[in-house]
Order: sequence, then structure tokens, then C-alpha cells
Amino acid sequence: MKSEAWAEMLAAGCALGLAPDVVWRLSVREWRALTRGEAPAMTRDELEALVRAYPDQAP
Repeated sequence: MKSEAWAEMLAAGCALGLAPDVVWRLSVREWRALTRGEAPAMTRDELEALVRAYPDQAP
């Protein structure tokens, strides 16, 4: 996903009154519910790139 799309998603979440950290913690289901499914779909390659860029931290 292009960086412009991430910026649009963050802006949309903030327009809904959500803090940026809350936007990033939303599940796909929560995001779609808030945006009525109008959020851009993420491809598997984009998801895998995101996972590589931001791996889960071990507890």
C-alpha cells in the first residue's frame, strides 16, 4: 500500500475522532465497521510488507 493510502487512512480515523495510536490498533473488522467498508483493500503482498516493516514485539 502506498504511503499516501496510509496517510488517508490515518486522516480518516482522526476525522472520526480517534487518536492515531487507536487507529493503528484497530482490527480490519473494526476499521471496516467504522468506514462502512470503504477502506482500501490490502493485498497479501502489502500485508506481508507491513508485517516485515513492523513485526510484533515479543512480550
